Amino acid sequence: MQEILGLVRRCVEDYDMIQSGDTVAVGVSGGKDSLLTLTALARLSRFYPKPFRVVAMTVEAGTPGMSFDGVADYCRALGVEYIRVNVPIYEVVFLERREKNPCSLCAKLRRGALSTAMNEHGIRKIALGHHYDDAVETMLMSLIFEGRLGCFQPVTYLSRTDVTQIRPLLYVKERQVVNAAKRLELPIVENPCPANGETRRQEIKELIASLEGRYPDLKQKIFGAMQRYPLYGWGVGGEDK
Repeated sequence: MQEILGLVRRCVEDYDMIQSGDTVAVGVSGGKDSLLTLTALARLSRFYPKPFRVVAMTVEAGTPGMSFDGVADYCRALGVEYIRVNVPIYEVVFLERREKNPCSLCAKLRRGALSTAMNEHGIRKIALGHHYDDAVETMLMSLIFEGRLGCFQPVTYLSRTDVTQIRPLLYVKERQVVNAAKRLELPIVENPCPANGETRRQEIKELIASLEGRYPDLKQKIFGAMQRYPLYGWGVGGEDK
């Protein structure tokens, strides 16, 4: 965990993600990425020179078979406040509207519910669990499927909602996330959603895996190019073209 904490701290400092007095919500989906983000920030908050507070937030969509009680117990052990937002998203998407392609609507409703809850609690900053591999995959998806160079930014200000998104896990590789989740025995919540299947991201993940056999430093070069070029918002220390 010390290695991951070091990477998270470096990412936070490289992109000036956290200021003194911040309250940072961590969007906890129950997956390994968001739970590790929560764990890392909770531990970082104990010694970081800029004092900040961490809270966990989950949108409970009413999906049958999903329980976040284990996450609630984990938050108590961490000493972190846990805010659970109950919204009947599953009912709306699958039972009322019977969406054939539900993921986009589900994500939109979740973002709206999370934004509303943050406003109600006076929170203006949220940490998301995107890691190193997510960034590389998103970059390639943008290039292959949209014909442009693009990716989410380490720090994104959303003017419409007055919320800042930060991604402190960006220097942590997926294999490190997997290993840490096992070692820490994180209370991962399995997603039984009927739409939780094959995606374009999975296609790109498999493409990268096939190329890494010949080009083992492929991810490193793509990630490095994103910072050196840099993509908008990716320049370390605010150095953007």
